[in-house]
Amino acid sequence: MNRLYITAFLLLTITGLQAQNRKFISNFSAYQHYYNPALTGNEGTMLKTYYRNQWTGFEDAPKTLFFSGELDLADLRSTTDRTRHYQFRDTRSNYTGARHAFGLIAFQERFGPTRETQVGLNYGTGVRLSQSLSLRFGTSLTYNNFRLDGSSLVVDNTGDPRFQHVMNNQNSMGKFDFNLGFALASANYYLGYAMQDITAGHFLKSGDSFMKDVYTRKHIAQAGFRTDFDNRYGLIVNGLYHYDEQLKGTVEGQAKVVYDGLLWAGAGYRNDRAFHVAAGLHYRQLRINYAYESPIKEARSISRSTNEIGLAYTLRPLGTDRAGSTGLLFW
Repeated sequence: MNRLYITAFLLLTITGLQAQNRKFISNFSAYQHYYNPALTGNEGTMLKTYYRNQWTGFEDAPKTLFFSGELDLADLRSTTDRTRHYQFRDTRSNYTGARHAFGLIAFQERFGPTRETQVGLNYGTGVRLSQSLSLRFGTSLTYNNFRLDGSSLVVDNTGDPRFQHVMNNQNSMGKFDFNLGFALASANYYLGYAMQDITAGHFLKSGDSFMKDVYTRKHIAQAGFRTDFDNRYGLIVNGLYHYDEQLKGTVEGQAKVVYDGLLWAGAGYRNDRAFHVAAGLHYRQLRINYAYESPIKEARSISRSTNEIGLAYTLRPLGTDRAGSTGLLFW
């Protein structure tokens, strides 16, 4: 196995830390609520997880483990007539998101001598605009902890004053912040905008200051559309745009072809960074997906692939009361 020697130049320059602070997910459409709290509960009560192994084959390369749970409060009610508790249903009886939903998000990423942990609490709600469209709002409180093991750093010049404050120390910084978002959602499409880290890490923080210039306010736009070609085949298209003052903009897109609402295959692109192919299975309440990502252009400075696998489980079956005429029950 090759070993990736993470130098202090990469880890401690602001550019290197900023780049790793922007989280990329190949199958990003499956985790809408991570980017925008307004979309919490948009698919009902669910458990989701993914594991992402970046630069496969290198030791100490980035590895991310993610978990989330979403709860549609209507699922706590024992009555079988739950129509009034949902956000709305259109004339084709589509389930289009929870009226009130809560979510929990947790992930940890390890990268060489660094470790980042995040926990977030989401709330999403919505109001009906028409028979088939709702306006959703959401907010979340997040906590980030970033650790750097200075004793594991590899530097060319151990006397360099730029690194003296972290060398041979166990460095740790924590912060609380808020996310805010809104979205237009229907059974067949959604459009959303969210702002993450609204206070840019200044709301409440503790520990060392080595990460103080990394966290910045982020702007995220999302959109998705899905439709049937016929009774067997369908198409799902999703897009995502990230922007912040430090890393500027990144555009991502993904298209999936679905067979019989059961199997899907797709491909995606992240501008100037990566191309991926993906496939998945949706069987009853269980979803499984896999993506293989390959770097392009300047990202090929480390020409190693990335593997990502995700699982999701719907706690309440998506029966005819939630299924729409499209027959597509996932994004």
